[in-house]
Amino acid sequence: MTWSVYILKCADKSLYTGITNNIARRLEDHESGNGAKYTKGRGPFKLVYQEFLENRSLSTKRESEIKKLNKQEKFALIDSRKERSRDL
Repeated sequence: MTWSVYILKCADKSLYTGITNNIARRLEDHESGNGAKYTKGRGPFKLVYQEFLENRSLSTKRESEIKKLNKQEKFALIDSRKERSRDL
């Protein structure tokens, strides 16, 4: 089972970082208000970053690393992923 860490951009321009093994279901949860407490009332959301990892443990560790970044560093991470996607 593949896990991923993801970043959502909320309607209020804030960023939310989480992990999941089913991104479609998790996005539905956030949109319906059944996701994380932080995202309630902050939709609609845009998935701006996703990184795939082998298991939940690695995803949790990576989520923690990303959550320690400031907002500017998170946007740099998001932008670097977009640049790599364009190069493929």
